[in-house]
Amino acid sequence: MNSHFTIYTVSWVLYCLLALVMFLRDRRSYAVARREYWRDLVKPWKVVTFLVAAISFMVMAPYTGDPTWDAFDAGFMSLFTFASAPFAVGSLYRMVTGRLPVGQLVVISAVWMFSASWCYDIYIFLRDGSYPVTWSSNITASSLLYFLAGLLWNLDWKKGKGVILSFREETWPYASRERVFGRIVWFALPVMILVAVLMLYFVWTYLRPSG
Repeated sequence: MNSHFTIYTVSWVLYCLLALVMFLRDRRSYAVARREYWRDLVKPWKVVTFLVAAISFMVMAPYTGDPTWDAFDAGFMSLFTFASAPFAVGSLYRMVTGRLPVGQLVVISAVWMFSASWCYDIYIFLRDGSYPVTWSSNITASSLLYFLAGLLWNLDWKKGKGVILSFREETWPYASRERVFGRIVWFALPVMILVAVLMLYFVWTYLRPSG
């Protein structure tokens, strides 16, 4: 690892440790630490869509033309995204709209970046012995998918309001008991189709005959 990547790695590791300390000092103020967040996350439609996405990524990873992407990192990045993207996207929105203190950005950004980038970086370094040359492009691509996942798994339906993004509700996070997928499916489909198109594009580019 050259000096630039050493400095970068040490910096993000220290940033994650700072975020962890801040989280532990006041963890109840973060949605991800509340029981309601996890109870809502394991709704059947969310678990099923996660499994479909994760398995698809793991199967397609070897065919994207990216040697740094394999079934293992596709799997753990999918899991981290499922567990944290609804929290990070929702909390970022609430912070921007003044419902959370700006100081929470440290934890939100650390969770986002670790899930979408840094866990991948360290895995490739440990696997290959060198920092991935795709580290910067991965931040953009994975962050887009991460953001879309955060929107998808925050979709909800409420009587009198229709389809909503749950993080806009004052009581978020909450564990809704409604069976809502039939009502939100036409909003969820565009997100899922966009993700599928992005993945299939990489696969098609890799597999198409040259010349």
